[in-house]
Amino acid sequence: MSSDETPSHDGAPSQGSDGDKDGGKDADGKDPNAKKPRSKKPLIILGAVVLVIGIVWFIVWFIDRNEVSTDDAYTDGDTVVMAPKVSGYVIQLLVNDNMHVQKGQLLLKIDPADYLAAQAQARAQLDLARAELMTAETALHIARVQYPAQYTSAKAQRLSAAAALAQAKAQYQREHEVDRRATTQENIDASTSQQSSSSASLMSADAQLKIAALVPEQIRQAANTVLQRQAQVEQAQAQLDQATLNVGYTEIRAPIDGFITMRSAQFGSYLTAGQSMFIIVPMSSWVTANFKESQIGRMRSGDAVDMEIDAYPGFKLHGHVQSIQYGSGSKFSAFPAENATGNFVKIVQRIPVKIVIDNPDPNHPLPLGLSVTPTVHFP
Repeated sequence: MSSDETPSHDGAPSQGSDGDKDGGKDADGKDPNAKKPRSKKPLIILGAVVLVIGIVWFIVWFIDRNEVSTDDAYTDGDTVVMAPKVSGYVIQLLVNDNMHVQKGQLLLKIDPADYLAAQAQARAQLDLARAELMTAETALHIARVQYPAQYTSAKAQRLSAAAALAQAKAQYQREHEVDRRATTQENIDASTSQQSSSSASLMSADAQLKIAALVPEQIRQAANTVLQRQAQVEQAQAQLDQATLNVGYTEIRAPIDGFITMRSAQFGSYLTAGQSMFIIVPMSSWVTANFKESQIGRMRSGDAVDMEIDAYPGFKLHGHVQSIQYGSGSKFSAFPAENATGNFVKIVQRIPVKIVIDNPDPNHPLPLGLSVTPTVHFP
């Protein structure tokens, strides 16, 4: 046994005093079996992340608190459905698909042969009606002179017949009162016959006078004939005007500037009145945005709008709210929702908003139906 070791009470060697003092610690003087304190660095990092997220959310909320946006929006505009007013074969087709046309430009022509014939017939009917009107006006002018003259003549004839009857009566009386030896039976018979004849002539004159006395009625009848002929002239003129219109309707011209779409008319095809030939889409358009009902509370007409067009990435348009529809989209659908049932489920409604474009760019045309993302800025 060496000098460095001393026997313990139980006979086992013991270490020196230093070994007894530091036997349970490591070289740094720490107990390896002791529990190490938890590091605060992850908590600091987590807190910093939460703080950054909160700051970012606040900044985003602060920036976006006065604006609302939706991706349920599209370009919209007026469309003109072109349909002929008359039927016929297409003899000239001057348009093609997606072609730009200008107002007043000739687009299509229908065979006008039948309508030209109807126009000529209507013109002849008008000439005939005018001739009949002139005849009636002449007859009226004659009637205003003739019927009063006939009335005067009838009165004169009546006076003459009355005088002849008075003379016949006087002669009859003389012949019947005179002594039979102073006359002859022939004279008596002649006076009797003369009286009867004069009486008949007076009766005829009275009848003629009654007829001739209807001067106002006869003149009114002639005047009514003139009115009838005037109405026939107007009717014939209307028929001629309609025939002329039909001839003009055989030429289809553009009512506005725009683009030809949905063309179905072909050269040589037969078109019926009211049949759709093509649609003209004008250059002007707007945006219909379907905002949620919870987004329109602060929205007013005139609010500024920024718009992004999916068809033109990076390109923006500016506009303003023109109007807000007085009713949700589902309310005016073909089958509106019936909420008065026991199985009601609340669904956020969409309200169409019309947005007018303030700075349209001709280099970026906007066909109808393009997807748009508008952002409305509140003042």
